[in-house]
Amino acid sequence: MKVLERKELAEGSEQFEVLHTTDRTQVALMVLKEGETSGEYGTDHPQADQTLVVLEGGGSIKCEGKTANLQPGDVVLIPAGAKHQVIGPNRTFNVYSPVAYPDE
Repeated sequence: MKVLERKELAEGSEQFEVLHTTDRTQVALMVLKEGETSGEYGTDHPQADQTLVVLEGGGSIKCEGKTANLQPGDVVLIPAGAKHQVIGPNRTFNVYSPVAYPDE
């Protein structure tokens, strides 16, 4: 069991930080400043579904040609291989299944 306390999720300041990995699932925190992006529009986890929970901020997401504005409490489901890009400002909690970044 791994408990991620609210304090850990509120204090992280790296743009992307893997918080914990099991054999089948991985969780990460992503912090994007105003106008900052998660990377180029595309995908870097073609084998893993991503569930993104907006903790703070808003920003937007582009996914497979569609754009949506985000607000705290929103949950976004991104299928494995879907081209996407998250635009800040926001703080998001991300779940990948199966593991997306085995070396982190």
